[in-house]
Amino acid sequence: MQTISQNSPRKPDWLKIQLRLGKNYSDLKKIVRKGNLNTVCQEALCPNIYECWDRRAATLMILGDVCTRSCRFCNVKTGRPIWYDTNEPQRTAEAVRRMGLKHCVITSVNRDELPDGGAATWAETIRAVHELNPDCSLEVLIPDFKGDERSLETVFEARPEILGHNLETVPRLYSSVRPQADFQQSLNILRQSKKFGLRTKTAVMVGLGERKSEVLETIQRVAETRCDILAVGQYLQPTKKHHPVERHVHPSEFDFYREEGLKCGLKWVESGPLVRSSYHADEQAKELKE
Repeated sequence: MQTISQNSPRKPDWLKIQLRLGKNYSDLKKIVRKGNLNTVCQEALCPNIYECWDRRAATLMILGDVCTRSCRFCNVKTGRPIWYDTNEPQRTAEAVRRMGLKHCVITSVNRDELPDGGAATWAETIRAVHELNPDCSLEVLIPDFKGDERSLETVFEARPEILGHNLETVPRLYSSVRPQADFQQSLNILRQSKKFGLRTKTAVMVGLGERKSEVLETIQRVAETRCDILAVGQYLQPTKKHHPVERHVHPSEFDFYREEGLKCGLKWVESGPLVRSSYHADEQAKELKE
């Protein structure tokens, strides 16, 4: 396992966040609270929550807020989930309607203790959102379901407009950053969903100790799956217990990754210090649809 430092470098100026606490932010916060909904914006301490909620864009999280895995980059709680709500798909669809979204992003925790990993709930949620919000496109950011083909096909058959699954980091760092996942398995999910006829998306973080050459190789491997969208962002350490930041990547390097991704054939590359997988997702969906 890679040896990592214990102290993260100080944040540079380009990682400063602008607070936006206007009416849209307040409205979405009330809808989330009243609907008893979970959002990855809050659970993962996303730096873009103020900007996105001000634009009335939020990423809902289904299947509870406790994950069965313990990735060293993620702030979502780890443990034994007890969340089970048969009405969650309908509640989620109604929340999308109340938010007035034209493009919705939904993700979930890993539920490895369930026989299907939560795939049935995923499919029901996708269908419910489509039925209640016919003018809203849907982007899902799914877990790997341990690579189970039946679970994956259950989600694929519900036909979200964009199927996302994040690689998160380069292959060499999986053992220290994402020990309960497998890089090749995640890559295969992108390939399988593309063969199923879905638009696909993935994201990677930098600043975890990867080499520049490894990022470029990962971008190339993503492009080889015929993936449509790639997001590249700076890793930010949620707490002292998580994997430290090894370096803060300069904005010019993010520009370089964007250019290289487009050269490889990706249709859209969102690359920048504060980019997360759902950042500007509505703009990406609109551009690819036209």
